[in-house]
Amino acid sequence: MKEFIIKNIYKNIDNFNILNDISVSVDKGEILCVLGPSGCGKTTLLRIAAGLDAPDSGDVIFRGKSIVNIPSHKRNFGMMFQDFALFPHKNVFKNISFGLEMKKKGKKEIKAKVDQMLELVSLGGYAYRRVDELSGGERQRVALARTIAPSPALIMLDEPLGSLDKLLRERLLADLCLILNKTNITSIFVTHDQKEAFAVSNYICIMNSGKIEQTDMPEKLYNNPINKNVAEFLGFQNIIKGNIDKNGIIKTNAGSFLCSIKNTETNNIINLLILPDSAHFISENNYIKKNKNKISGIVSQIFFQGNIYKIAVKTNNNLFFFNMPAKNNMPRKNDKIFLSINSNGLRIIKS
Repeated sequence: MKEFIIKNIYKNIDNFNILNDISVSVDKGEILCVLGPSGCGKTTLLRIAAGLDAPDSGDVIFRGKSIVNIPSHKRNFGMMFQDFALFPHKNVFKNISFGLEMKKKGKKEIKAKVDQMLELVSLGGYAYRRVDELSGGERQRVALARTIAPSPALIMLDEPLGSLDKLLRERLLADLCLILNKTNITSIFVTHDQKEAFAVSNYICIMNSGKIEQTDMPEKLYNNPINKNVAEFLGFQNIIKGNIDKNGIIKTNAGSFLCSIKNTETNNIINLLILPDSAHFISENNYIKKNKNKISGIVSQIFFQGNIYKIAVKTNNNLFFFNMPAKNNMPRKNDKIFLSINSNGLRIIKS
């Protein structure tokens, strides 16, 4: 049985459906990431899961029992917010010990637990620092330690890195993954950042306009987005309309393509996704010899990204983006190039 289940949740606010038949679950010790654009209902879903808001209908089940009518303070869940919500008048020790004091733990047990948490978040020696003396990253670690200290049965993190700058966010993301895996606490992580979601989670649930579009493991989600909304939200830009004939050939205004993945669509207008890592350069002669899975066009932009170049290729009415390994003979802007597309990098997706 799943550790935590959200089942058929509906929520309407001011005659607007914030959540529409939401169902998702997470196994014990796993991290579920709820990913989606601003306003899609992520935080409302998290608040219902935590017991801070009530659904109009549906159920919240923890370890086989409905908790939808149990108030938040009796659920033994931890919650970490984007603004950290630390007590400015308390030092680091007092912030971390707050939940333990609320549980009436003894002084020795509190001291041992706080020391353990400080080591876990790499803040040993910071116990009596003032909160306003800490950097943003240090405050984030204190907030995480305070959330974990009371040994919650489940923790929820609402954009926990959202208020940090890009460099610090990337550095702390790796630490957050390590800490969550060490504690083995079932976690629900809400974010609008795809990189965070792929880095930290066992499963990703993509939401859009109050509905769940797709839930899957990160690698499967990346390689097989179910529809155009999911693909575009994940950052895929190479999506073109096409028509499939009886032989499975997809004809588009950029050329003809054949997927290696079987599909049941025939004689229908579909969306073809070309993954950005699926192309490699070929000569003009080899391009002419190929009957399908090829693209030619003009390089409109080149973006250096370390060990790869991101190349924008203009062809007919389309603009494609491909990731190419950095090497000496890279084309230049306005060069005409010829590309072969690996059939494994083609996906037929729904509208």
